[in-house]
Amino acid sequence: MGISVLKRSVLAVSTVLLLGACGYSQSEMDAKQHDLDRSIAELKTAKQQIEDDKKKKADADAKATALADQLKKLGVDLENSKTAEQKLKDAVNEYKARADQLAAIEARFRDLKARLDKLNSVGLKVVVRNNRMVIQLPGDVLFDSGKDELKQGGKDVLLQVAEVVRADSTLNQRNFQVAGHTDNAKYPPGGAFKDNWGLSLSRARTVLLFLTGPVGDKASKDPKKQGGGGLDTKHWAAAGYGETDPQAGDVAKQNNDDMGKNRRVELVLQPNVEEMLNLNNIK
Repeated sequence: MGISVLKRSVLAVSTVLLLGACGYSQSEMDAKQHDLDRSIAELKTAKQQIEDDKKKKADADAKATALADQLKKLGVDLENSKTAEQKLKDAVNEYKARADQLAAIEARFRDLKARLDKLNSVGLKVVVRNNRMVIQLPGDVLFDSGKDELKQGGKDVLLQVAEVVRADSTLNQRNFQVAGHTDNAKYPPGGAFKDNWGLSLSRARTVLLFLTGPVGDKASKDPKKQGGGGLDTKHWAAAGYGETDPQAGDVAKQNNDDMGKNRRVELVLQPNVEEMLNLNNIK
């Protein structure tokens, strides 16, 4: 629109000059002057419109550039969001796989607990202690005070334990630790085992050797011919804890009942590396 007005204004000026040269009347000249003034005014308006249009175009270009930058930035953010979303999905899948694995391990231990619970029928306790599944054997049933030689009643109990483990293909392939424990009574000076640690370790070793010894004649009345538990030696180990791990009473303050409970031997089921979970859920 601005260019068209400019052309008309130039034409009007040219017409006025031409009319003056050709001898037109004053009224005609006034009319043409009026047209010229109007055209000049329109010319100014057109110039201003052009400037306004240029400014609007510049503003539009600036907005377009800013919008393009925003879209570009948004595109980067969207890409990052997709990456973050994929990482989240991977983490959820990994967590689910781990949860499924832990559920399977817990089910396996529940099964092991159910198998070991057969020992309850012979008066033994199967418990979870220190996050380990434990068969507790009362020390007074196994040994006389201060001794590491198994009593006949202790052998009978251990043979029943060995029979349950040996007859179960799952239990028979698991690793066990025989853990010896004593009460807090001070070991007499000059004793054969030197201290409570020595006594507890020797008792654990005696139980280990009996459980892994060759099976003999169960019907024989001669204890030496009855043999041992026949368990696989590669799945068994022994350890002595002395008085350091009491299950009843404080180490320094134990009554007679506490001391009796702490004189014990435990058969501890050893978890594999992938089975390190909270066994307190296994009741």
